Amino acid sequence: MREVVAGVLLFAGVALELAAALGVVSMRGVLQRIHYTGLAIVGAIPIAAAVVVRESFSLASMGPLLLCAYLLASGPALAHVTARAAGVPEEDDG
Repeated sequence: MREVVAGVLLFAGVALELAAALGVVSMRGVLQRIHYTGLAIVGAIPIAAAVVVRESFSLASMGPLLLCAYLLASGPALAHVTARAAGVPEEDDG
């Protein structure tokens, strides 16, 4: 049963990653491509969950979990820096 759940999670994660890659390739501008980086981050979560289901909580499953945490923490900052480098001005609130 574990193998089936891990396989479904892995398939879902890979499908999300492929959708994100196709979105990045098909969009024209930098700002449109930035939107698909969030989908790539979300795609890493089921892949890490598949490793945890297959290996249970062990040293082998800590790597993917830490990688997911890093991607979730650094993703918004990376998108912001990429938009700034592309020359998008920040909005003023005041």
